[in-house]
Amino acid sequence: MGRLTEGIKHLLIINIILYVAAMLYGEQLYDWLALWYPENPNFFLWQVVSHMFMHSNQTIMHILFNMYALWAFGTPLERMWGTKKFLFFYFSAGLGAALIHSGVNYYQVHQGVDALVNAGASEADIMNLLAQGKYNENWEMMAPGGAVNKMLESYFTPAVGASGAIYGILVAFGMSFPNSELFLIFLPIPIKAKYFIPALIGLDLFSGLTGYSIFGAGIAHFAHVGGAIFGFLMMWYWKKNEFNKNRWDL
Repeated sequence: MGRLTEGIKHLLIINIILYVAAMLYGEQLYDWLALWYPENPNFFLWQVVSHMFMHSNQTIMHILFNMYALWAFGTPLERMWGTKKFLFFYFSAGLGAALIHSGVNYYQVHQGVDALVNAGASEADIMNLLAQGKYNENWEMMAPGGAVNKMLESYFTPAVGASGAIYGILVAFGMSFPNSELFLIFLPIPIKAKYFIPALIGLDLFSGLTGYSIFGAGIAHFAHVGGAIFGFLMMWYWKKNEFNKNRWDL
């Protein structure tokens, strides 16, 4: 694919710098820049953007896979669109992913709260305890069925990573180059993008709805799906209105 395009080069640099900074300066930077649940005291508005540049410090594979996908699928798009349009698309998909992820978390938190209220707990007491970073161990007995676990996970687990934005990039790549053949490490046969990318998104949707994930634990599946949805909507709108990179030239 030749040399790095400008937009992708700068995205790679920022991601790597913040990854190293989080390794050096500890959890405080991670907590400031990760995306927390909006009703959590740790939430700040800038996190809807900053979380896209943070990656798990538990394994280097998280950032490696994301940065490889950004380079591999984003490069032809940036060359086709130009840097301004590419970056607009990238950040829009990332913001869409954050919106869907936070919306699902809001639903799961308040589904758990409603279950506890129906069991006799006080909503004010529940929210005050959560805001202090605590919970009542009796909640699971009061509202069985996993609602409390989902509530606690949604409230206390921050999201990090560029995956939401990259899923938007994947959709755009698949719609722009549907017959491109992709080779997978675990399945070394060519698969056309128009088949592989919808199947990948379908697996994320299945995992998000059922809680069973072949990708492992701690994956924000609805952020992936959200990025894909916003990526599709932008591509559909642009194709419908014959949007082209010339409109971005200043």
